[in-house]
Amino acid sequence: MDHNHVYKTVELVGSSPESIDDAIRVAVARAGKTIRNLRWFEVLQTRGHVENGEVKHFQVTIKAGFTLEDE
Repeated sequence: MDHNHVYKTVELVGSSPESIDDAIRVAVARAGKTIRNLRWFEVLQTRGHVENGEVKHFQVTIKAGFTLEDE
């Protein structure tokens, strides 16, 4: 059995009115519906939207890695 892994990465942007954590979870959950073998993520950028002096929305850009399937 081969234990070497090759990963492919994709960049995703998740958003949430609740929190940064929720924005990450939204991106990972949605990607998991169409990408098999998701293994890790790295936060690249965090942004937010402000209205009337209050934070209204969080937006997080992540890089997600998944293992390639054997042929």
